[in-house]
Amino acid sequence: MKYLIAGLGNIGAEYDHSRHNIGFDVLDALSTGIEGLRFETGRKAMVAQMKHRGRSLILLKPTTYMNLSGEAIQYWLQQEKIQIQNLLVITDDLALPFGTLRLKPKGGSAGHNGLTNIIECLGTEEFVRLRFGIGSDFAKGHQVRYVLSRWEKNEEELLTSRIKTACDIIKSFASIGLQETMNLYNNK
Repeated sequence: MKYLIAGLGNIGAEYDHSRHNIGFDVLDALSTGIEGLRFETGRKAMVAQMKHRGRSLILLKPTTYMNLSGEAIQYWLQQEKIQIQNLLVITDDLALPFGTLRLKPKGGSAGHNGLTNIIECLGTEEFVRLRFGIGSDFAKGHQVRYVLSRWEKNEEELLTSRIKTACDIIKSFASIGLQETMNLYNNK
């Protein structure tokens, strides 16, 4: 069985390890330590493939920039013949406190441009997303600056453990399914 695990972010060194790129950082952590696993340049994305408990996970970091993430996801779903219920999108979320992780089976974009584009391209809001809380500690009118900023020193210790938990959630989703994974992780 195949799964498409899409981490949202922006390409380019100026965006590395910013709040908005948490999807890329989670996929990098998920792929760390797996012998021979490297992200390769593919159409509209950097792509890697890993196995977990007999499942094939296609890891996707769109190179279309955040606002056109749906183009890459739509292409790779079709290319790999993956059903939409086996898609998981990892995204930053301003509405959740820093470090909070929530797995959701569907939902709107909540103003997130990447999710808006995915919904437009796929024609549905019914795809699984892992929302990674980045907090909302910014002054009015400074949202863009905040999401593109890097983590504070005092956040980095917790960040490492939350990224590890996000990786565990992804593996659980692929091995035991959405509902059981939500039951295990959503209230922690």
